[in-house]
Amino acid sequence: MAGKLAICLWFSGAAEEAARFYCDTFPDSEMGGVNRAPADYPGGKAGDALTVGFTLLGQEMLGLNGAAENTFTDAVSFQVFTDSQEETDRYWNAIESNGGSPMACSWIKDRFGVRFQIVPRILMQGLGHEDAAVRGRVFTAMQQMVKIDHAAVEAAIAGE
Repeated sequence: MAGKLAICLWFSGAAEEAARFYCDTFPDSEMGGVNRAPADYPGGKAGDALTVGFTLLGQEMLGLNGAAENTFTDAVSFQVFTDSQEETDRYWNAIESNGGSPMACSWIKDRFGVRFQIVPRILMQGLGHEDAAVRGRVFTAMQQMVKIDHAAVEAAIAGE
């Protein structure tokens, strides 16, 4: 790890699998080193991955295999900003088709329990618009969605 900050994600034995999935799904992502157990230990065997370094969308990450009782919650999520419906669909569909669970308003939980928000930039523009009426229309439209529909957000911004 070369930077000053890395995010550590605690998995229940699936750190290497999760890191590979993320690196296959998102650009500017790559696997780093895998530190393996030199001997059997409580909860694992020699050769099991203990930690996995990887880069996700340019951000240094560390996957740690730990106890199963520590799980991910809605309290932390990764926002992935998209520029087109195709990009939104690609990320969303990759997560969902690999055991993910859609939530609401751009949120989706992957099969490992990590929460992602697949957020179109047009949505953020609409929610931050200087006109309160536009913000209200975009917010109302968003609340009706699970995966965000770029065209519906653009229509809400335009007042259609």
